[in-house]
Amino acid sequence: MWKRTVCTKDCPDTCGLLAKVEDGRVVAVKGDPDHPFTNGFICRKGASFPAHVHSPDRITTPLRRTGPKGSGRFAPISWDEALDEIAARIRAVTAESGPEAILPYSYAGHMGLIHRHAGHAFFNKLGASALKYTICSNAAGAGLKVSLGSGPGADLPESAKSDLILIWGGNIRTTNIHAWPFFAAARRNGARLVVIDPYRNDTARAADEHVMLRPGTDAALALSMMHVLIAEELIDRDYIARMTVGYDRLKGRAAEYPPERAARICGIEPERIVRLARQYGSARAPFIRGGMGPARQLAGAMAMRTIALLPALVGAFEKPGGGFSRSVGGGISDLSCLTRPDLRPAGTREVNMVELGDALTRLDDPPVRLLYVYLSNPAAVAPQSRRVMAGLLREDLFTVVHEMFMTDTARHADVILPGASFMEMADLYRAYGHNYIQAAEPVIPPVGQCRTSLDIFQSLAARLGFDDEVFSLTEKDFMARLLADDTSGALDGVDLSPLAEGRPVRLNIPASPYAKGFNTPSGKVEFYSEAMAARGLDPLPDGTPVRDPDGARYPLECITPPHRLLLNSAFNEVAELREMMGPPTVKIHPETAAARDIGPGALVRVFNGRGECRLYAELTDDTRPDLLVIEGLRWPGLTPGGGANQLTSQRLTDMGETCAFHCNLVEVELA
Repeated sequence: MWKRTVCTKDCPDTCGLLAKVEDGRVVAVKGDPDHPFTNGFICRKGASFPAHVHSPDRITTPLRRTGPKGSGRFAPISWDEALDEIAARIRAVTAESGPEAILPYSYAGHMGLIHRHAGHAFFNKLGASALKYTICSNAAGAGLKVSLGSGPGADLPESAKSDLILIWGGNIRTTNIHAWPFFAAARRNGARLVVIDPYRNDTARAADEHVMLRPGTDAALALSMMHVLIAEELIDRDYIARMTVGYDRLKGRAAEYPPERAARICGIEPERIVRLARQYGSARAPFIRGGMGPARQLAGAMAMRTIALLPALVGAFEKPGGGFSRSVGGGISDLSCLTRPDLRPAGTREVNMVELGDALTRLDDPPVRLLYVYLSNPAAVAPQSRRVMAGLLREDLFTVVHEMFMTDTARHADVILPGASFMEMADLYRAYGHNYIQAAEPVIPPVGQCRTSLDIFQSLAARLGFDDEVFSLTEKDFMARLLADDTSGALDGVDLSPLAEGRPVRLNIPASPYAKGFNTPSGKVEFYSEAMAARGLDPLPDGTPVRDPDGARYPLECITPPHRLLLNSAFNEVAELREMMGPPTVKIHPETAAARDIGPGALVRVFNGRGECRLYAELTDDTRPDLLVIEGLRWPGLTPGGGANQLTSQRLTDMGETCAFHCNLVEVELA
């Protein structure tokens, strides 16, 4: 029997799936052909879900540590034993050090609205230190908000009407595969596709042109394009007058970035900048698909702010097929019935999740004595992971981990609780790559003794005597309330009845929301931001690159973009995918390798002052001589010498307090 469900991974596509179930087991997964956006095809990762759900390596019973921390030695215990021990530890830590000595750590291991946020009310009621969920997209969102205001970007199907598509800092054929058919349709109609990215990824190889700029120089390139557009009168003066503020000041800033100067900053030829600007300025409806790469720099918010201003200069926001898109979707914006922020005591300490290493090793008054991890694998995904691992090894730290597999984080737990897969739970899903919401029911019973996050937190709440209504509501209750409480307008006039059948429902969001104006203080595109000026920040776009300040003695940049067979650290657990990936590699330009006597396939050491990892050399001109590329986030235990995030700093971005994952100075040598 085929049953409808929804992919829950942290991906913009949020695919509609069909799961084939036989004798209580998922035996096959394919795309739902009736989904209007994902259209019946899925990535190779999604096809591996049966092996993921029914893996012999899956944790299916609660476990208690029996050996040294990190040894991976555990013994099975009952759920009552596990939950009673956790509740007792919570009481003891709270009595001795106060509730702020407890720190939850979670993120997007599950993207359903209910189970992703199921622990928030519990930790708010407890008064635990509050986690600032900033590790991924906050810098991009902060930059876009300053320029264009909050809200969704252009719907990706609109790009099919474009005659020039810029994919800026993203590998769409790996991270957003259901956008590609719309780009392909535009190309069949004569559109040109240009990828702007520091290395030649799968999408760049399929494009008409690839601009291989230095990491962290995106804002300089965008400002230089503005310089050419203004100098050559390739701008829409009527749109600028009606729908923007600060043009004269922007003109002065753009004048500081002639192509010759920007070329030196970006590491590309001045002619490439001029040609790209002219293509953009002469296009009928240019469309920019913003990726996450530019935002994962220390000046990442400024980069996204600057790129997003380009469409306003040429009036592209009003042109069918033109404009800008990074994140779409929306609706169901009020989650307070589930998260209950009102239960959190005033003045509760906040901890930025980017700074977990410091929180576990340096935070005091009180120190973190109980760490509760769910829907995340911080030993792999958190920056400066050597410091994170040192914290996890503390004998005085009690660590609880909800997990399906023995990740590096789980190996350091004191108690492991076996988590249910998305195939075993009901939830409500919104996307950030399309404008549909979906609901899913369980397609199989829980495997072994696995439980959902909601069930676990409700059980712990009962043990601690929490009697607020939120701790007794079911998945169905939360679904109904989330839909009823929505005030975004995205559900206005929308027939929600198909959700009961697992079918997607189109939200009431215009395909080109920026065509109707901007949610900024002025209601217009803000070339000059009074809000930034009031905060003491540069109110104009700024193209000054900010390099890794801790790595001045290291000559090479290093970025860690996605691998097509991984999603963050997920799918490392699938043996077939690990075999397809082969050993962990680092892309090195042949000139760089020759200068260090590194041959193809050699085991090399990539290092800086924060840590090191060992990988196998892949010599290729798909990267720049001054850049190393490590695709994908392998589990540290599957990488010789540890994971790539040992190289990454905990320093925060210019706005949004995000991690600058792609801002690392390193060296490489034979291991």
